[in-house]
Amino acid sequence: MAASVFDSPLYAQLFPTGDAGRLFSDTAAIRAMLLVEGALANAQGAQGIIPDLSAKAIQRATLEIQIDPGAIAKATGENGVSVPGLVAAFRAEMNAPEHAQFVHWGATSQDIIDTGLMLRLRQLLLLAEADLRSIIHSLAEQASQHAATPMAARTYGQHATPTSWGAVLADWGHGLCDLVEALPALRSSSLLVSLSGAAGTSSALGPNAAATRAALAQGLGLNDPARSWHVDRGPILRIADWLVQVTSVLARMGGTLIALTGSEISEVKLGAAGASSTMPQKQNPVAPSALQALGHQTTGLRGALGPATQHLHQRDGAAWFAEWMVLPQIALGTASALQHAKAVSGTMTPDTVRMRATLDSGLGLIHAEELSFALAQKMPRPQAQAETKTLCRQVQDTGAELETLARTAHPDLPPDLFDPARSLGLAPQEAQDFVARAKAL
Repeated sequence: MAASVFDSPLYAQLFPTGDAGRLFSDTAAIRAMLLVEGALANAQGAQGIIPDLSAKAIQRATLEIQIDPGAIAKATGENGVSVPGLVAAFRAEMNAPEHAQFVHWGATSQDIIDTGLMLRLRQLLLLAEADLRSIIHSLAEQASQHAATPMAARTYGQHATPTSWGAVLADWGHGLCDLVEALPALRSSSLLVSLSGAAGTSSALGPNAAATRAALAQGLGLNDPARSWHVDRGPILRIADWLVQVTSVLARMGGTLIALTGSEISEVKLGAAGASSTMPQKQNPVAPSALQALGHQTTGLRGALGPATQHLHQRDGAAWFAEWMVLPQIALGTASALQHAKAVSGTMTPDTVRMRATLDSGLGLIHAEELSFALAQKMPRPQAQAETKTLCRQVQDTGAELETLARTAHPDLPPDLFDPARSLGLAPQEAQDFVARAKAL
């Protein structure tokens, strides 16, 4: 097995990452860092910090020159960061020492690495938002059709009371809507430029360092933090937390679909399911299983990211290295979960006949709560609960239907008391509320 399923040709279709996969490669990292170096030179040229002619030459070169990651691997291993080797290779490739001397003026490696990372995370969030909107649209379309389609709700894996398929979809959809709506604030607080110099003091950037940082932010379309955040990894943590929350909602959807598509329940059908190597009758819920596995992975990695945010002093190599190892896996795990969820949400269909059969099975015990409240209309609530429990025990002992026993004891019960549609409560409305929210998103 490959070290990472996201880099594996064998598992590429089981854990697809879509366009996000290209954002977390050595080539993408180098390209992003060169864009930062070019934007920095452009900002400093406009301020007169470096010659304008040199600034233009540097920025143009950053768009044209390509650096082979392997060519700077030795320097990266020696220095612990890639930027010194990258800058040296770039200067050599420019073949214009009179201009190349102004590359990376006053910045430190972390400024370039962190800002380059933010450019890639910005694109990741854009891709994730597009995927989320697609998933929400698919869920809402089906929730609208099945807002009042009754099915058995389950708590602790057991039948509880009736709900609707639309309400189940709405539960997942509302969680995803929350995350889409959280994006503007996340982008504002966390997609930050970094330009603070060697120890976060901006001393080598000159007296107008704050203006240079602001210009760099504007040039790259990032936000100016108005401070150094070298060791304050809050921006990274907030983005990672958002990614983990996305994957968690999708993993919850996957887990429920595994149960609903299983042979014991079989209330939902998937558009495509996996085959067994030896059991012809099986169709395995591959995509829901991948969703749940990705949820397990990203949740665990979030725990590993915590210590990576606890830097000592003004920079901490160990914490920073740990971040590099963990964050891309969280990002790609979320990207993969979104790919699976898009496919599943667009192809799954409810088996309404099976849902109704489930409601009609179990001798009507799923209506016990509704019965207890009906009885509470004519006797004290504790007495009504006790009598309902007695009737439920009689059902279990005799195999008789709850409705039969209840109507024998209480002939005046409402005629539709054991109709699942009566017990849906706010489920249909919640489904429609989600549909309206999705349309307005």
